[in-house]
Amino acid sequence: MKRRSLSLALPLLALAPGSWAQAWPSKPIRLVVPFPAGGATDLLARAIAQGLGNAFGQPIVVDNRPGAGGTLGSAEVAKAQPDGHTLLMCTSSTHSIAPHLNPNLPYNAEADFTPVAQVANATNIVLVPKDLPVASIKELIAYAKARPGQLNYASSGNGTIVNLTAEAFKAQAGVFIVHIPYRGTALAIPDLVSGTVQLLFDSIVSGLPHVKDGKLKALAITSAKRSPLVPELPTVAESGLPGFESTTWFGIYGPKGLSADITNRVATELQRALQRPDVAERLARLGAEPVTDAGPARFAAMVKADSARWATLIRERRIVAD
Repeated sequence: MKRRSLSLALPLLALAPGSWAQAWPSKPIRLVVPFPAGGATDLLARAIAQGLGNAFGQPIVVDNRPGAGGTLGSAEVAKAQPDGHTLLMCTSSTHSIAPHLNPNLPYNAEADFTPVAQVANATNIVLVPKDLPVASIKELIAYAKARPGQLNYASSGNGTIVNLTAEAFKAQAGVFIVHIPYRGTALAIPDLVSGTVQLLFDSIVSGLPHVKDGKLKALAITSAKRSPLVPELPTVAESGLPGFESTTWFGIYGPKGLSADITNRVATELQRALQRPDVAERLARLGAEPVTDAGPARFAAMVKADSARWATLIRERRIVAD
């Protein structure tokens, strides 16, 4: 009887949850990007897709699901089966900022997802017209304080990271600069060049070419440390505003309920992929710095702190989305 019981138990053990995790992945993995093709999030996703696909023995299919500032694609992943075959490549916009701007968000940024790992950080660059008589953050602050309400800053819209970064700068520097929202920072560049607006915290990728061709002047970057793309540029923190930092993070989530085995395996292989010279080089060209030590727990803690920081700023500055 004991032998018979053991033989009947073996097929059941083969179907245990641990065995399902070992069989993963059994088909291509869909990596949802909740933004249009060609943008920073999309390009970063494609930069890591091949390395992950090779590690898993299944292709990583980048699936662009744009709309509503990244919240539509994020909501789709939140409702997906937690079998490891649907993942989300998201940013601070979808998980640190949107929850505090949209009371009707179609997902709970913390409860409806499983944090997997952070992928990268990207800094902004502080741009001013080349004829503006300032050469540093300290001089910009002094210039603005002497002209309260007379200077304008451009953004890519209310509630965007560009808008929030500028408002954080204003709050810490104690200056009054008028906000002029655009439908994208690219549309603001001509007005910045002409001097119609005097300040823009642009992505380093899109902003740096205008500095190199002599149309604009760069004063600093907003990350905690200098960028290898422009090592000569100081940070805002070391230029007069100690502790100032604003970056866009990129990371991977799974749906709620994703198993620890799959979560840890994706995190491990992602960190290996990010350490490859070719992947690091591709990210650097995009102005992004790979993060190779932020697994599930550290990623979750970072997002929680980042979310709390933006929640406070949004509340105190009374920022609302477009």
